[in-house]
Amino acid sequence: MNPKCHPPHLADRLLEWFVAPHQLETLQGDLHEEFTYQVERVGVWRARWRYWRDVLGFIRPYVIKRQRNEYPNPTNTDMIENYFKIAWRNLIRAKGYALINIGGLAVGMAVAMLIGLWVWDELNFDKSFANYDRIAQVMQHQTYNGKIGTQTAIPFPLGDELRRNYGESFKHVLMATWIEPRVLTVGDKTISKSGLAIEPQAPAMLTLSMRKGTWAGLTETASILLSESTARDLFGEADPMNKLIRLDDKTTVKVTGVYEDLPQNSSFSTMSFITPWELFLSERTWVRAMENPWRSNSFQLFVQLTEQADIGKVSAKIRDVKMKNIRPEERRYQPQVFLNPMRQWHLYSEFTGGIRTGGLIQFVWLFGSIGVFVLLLACINFMNLSTARSEKRAKEVGIRKAVGSLRGQLITQFFGESLLVVALAFGLALAVVVLTLPTFNQVADKQIPLPWTNPVFWLLGLGITVFTGLIAGSYPALYLSAFKPLNVLKGTFRAGRFAAVPRRVLVVVQFTVSITLIVGTLIVFRQIQFAKNRPVGYSRAGLVRLAGTENTHKYIDVIRSELKTAGVIAELAESGTPATDVWSTNGGFEWRGKDPGLSVDFPNAGVSYEFGQTLGWQLVAGRDFSRAFGTDSAGFIINETAAKFMGFKNPLGEIVRWDGHPFTIIGVVKDMVVESPYQSIRPSIYHLDPNNGSFVIVRINPAVSTGQALAGIETVFKKYNPAIPFDYRFIDQEYARKFGDEERIGTLASIFAVLAIFISCLGLFGLASFTAEQRTKEIGVRKVLGASVLNLWGLLSRDFVGLVAIAFGIATPVAWYFLSNWLQQYDYHTNISWWIFGVTGSGAVLITLLTVSYQSIKAALMNPVKSLRSE
Repeated sequence: MNPKCHPPHLADRLLEWFVAPHQLETLQGDLHEEFTYQVERVGVWRARWRYWRDVLGFIRPYVIKRQRNEYPNPTNTDMIENYFKIAWRNLIRAKGYALINIGGLAVGMAVAMLIGLWVWDELNFDKSFANYDRIAQVMQHQTYNGKIGTQTAIPFPLGDELRRNYGESFKHVLMATWIEPRVLTVGDKTISKSGLAIEPQAPAMLTLSMRKGTWAGLTETASILLSESTARDLFGEADPMNKLIRLDDKTTVKVTGVYEDLPQNSSFSTMSFITPWELFLSERTWVRAMENPWRSNSFQLFVQLTEQADIGKVSAKIRDVKMKNIRPEERRYQPQVFLNPMRQWHLYSEFTGGIRTGGLIQFVWLFGSIGVFVLLLACINFMNLSTARSEKRAKEVGIRKAVGSLRGQLITQFFGESLLVVALAFGLALAVVVLTLPTFNQVADKQIPLPWTNPVFWLLGLGITVFTGLIAGSYPALYLSAFKPLNVLKGTFRAGRFAAVPRRVLVVVQFTVSITLIVGTLIVFRQIQFAKNRPVGYSRAGLVRLAGTENTHKYIDVIRSELKTAGVIAELAESGTPATDVWSTNGGFEWRGKDPGLSVDFPNAGVSYEFGQTLGWQLVAGRDFSRAFGTDSAGFIINETAAKFMGFKNPLGEIVRWDGHPFTIIGVVKDMVVESPYQSIRPSIYHLDPNNGSFVIVRINPAVSTGQALAGIETVFKKYNPAIPFDYRFIDQEYARKFGDEERIGTLASIFAVLAIFISCLGLFGLASFTAEQRTKEIGVRKVLGASVLNLWGLLSRDFVGLVAIAFGIATPVAWYFLSNWLQQYDYHTNISWWIFGVTGSGAVLITLLTVSYQSIKAALMNPVKSLRSE
């Protein structure tokens, strides 16, 4: 029949809202009969118009009665109180379902809150500084080794150049060193703390909160500002002002101020003290004495722009400031200076080919999405269990409608129940967050407090509670309130063959998310393990790094001799850089066959003769440095990547000129992983440097216990450095820190994946329980006819396994796409193997079977006589 020949659907809905259910069916019958008569008499359109006229005429008295309050107001206090009483009774009556609903929602909301706190902490990084929007770091792009690289290190004269020629754009221009550890001594108390040297306007730019003294404290050359915790460590509760401190047992400075410790989510969180830039220059006379100061990139430069300056325009203006000042032969590096605003330091710190490509922001998006999905899983549980139990409450709905309840009242009631459950879950979630936040902070390497006094936190909590309640309760509220009372009370109500489809779709969504999270977690840990198993080119076992001092460098041969005589070390060497990082790179290298237009920048370490023996590097050609060869002072040892980059098939004996000075390649070593274990190894050069003793590297004698060896090493080092703490680092532990970010991400992801599976299984358990309860009579009949427990278990489990299989089919390409893109950011990465998906799919099916088996077997073992009689 033509749909236009039916009465207007909207008019029927109006009748349902205003007319009592026990009168509705008779009234609709009469109206429909009249509509059919009018269609035959005057046509469809005029009949529909008259139908509308009759409906409006019937509902007019009901509208008037509502206006006169002759009907109870469904939103008054008594009615709302009644709704919550009914909701509470329903929860008490069905304790198992209530526990699953509240527990699942509480876990989901707790996860969402923890992730929300983490995301909030990341997004507010550095925002504790009042000048956050005006502070920037001066950085540069340079072209070397055929690629565009980006670095924070800048040349010494750049600060004065910006002040002199671009001063109108900047309020502050501050040269600074890197945050590095130094030894602070007061009387007989000695501690090691990290700090930097910077120009006097730094406290004003960073708006440090001064506990004692003023921002002007750094104007004295021999002065120092201490963080509050550092001042407490050195002086206890005594007033530190104007007290004297020895730096590295060679420079005396006066405390001119104490500032409040900076929060952990700050780029300067490890800054325990500040010394003046002029003091640094007086200690490092070589800085001002550099022959070509524009060539060396050794320092940091921070600026604060004026209020009227636009950071983009100023960045474009200073772009060529270095190019204009360097020598013509150095212009092939094509340096481009730019401003990196503070708001992008933390989350957008990665550059590729001179273009900003992201950074930690990808993890913010990742965990934010996980939080939303986990909360969604908990909401899906609530919706599934509520709609699954709808038939049990169908008679309640029918009776309520028959005695005059309107659909709007029923919707309000069901939303009230939903909000009550979510409110209880929110309270439980808060308790879970309070209990787990310390552990979460430890895993995430954070110091996030629970912001009890922050109104934004409570507004967000209230908003999430209401939003979750409305989302989780929307489907059951609209679904249950739409039941026809006459059909329900007559016993003719059926959910319909497609009634379970929404529940099945939601189960598929749940397990799609869960399986994707599990696959992602496995790939992250596989990538970490892949990088950990990467050959590093030297032996890390028993290798210890110590900070070098003037005295250790002065007496290094004596120290080495005494330690070897004591039998506690196998070998000892000095180096200008640590074994697990690159602190110095250089250009100016020329060799036979080099393209004249190619600019290069190689990691270049100045070492002592025994460096290779101490480190245990592996020679593939030539020989190591040796005191037996006086010419080794003009010798290079290069790695395999450098040999390939230079195009040498046989590099031994080749001459490499460094700033015009000839050096002979005497050896080639296997590539060593010095920087990130995930990235390609750079061409590297090692040369002898008798004046560089920044680090001392020691290999412990394997025949001696580590404790005994360290005690012996400490005795000798303290003999020549009595005022310096014995501070050592194991190389294998230093190397392990390179995996810190990925391991934290992997650990957090695995925790969230487990919780997602738990929430999904919680809902699956509830659905399996309801399904078994719903099919009690069918199970009884099947048992009477001879069905075994195994047959019944398979019958009840088959549908759920099928849904998980569908979810696996959806999750597999989604996970593969996103994870393959994630792996591409690493030069050295694992492959995505098929067995990962196989194991995940098998695990998901096994978890599903374990989850539903309890209810399935319990129903299959039930006495059929009892089940049939109960029906």
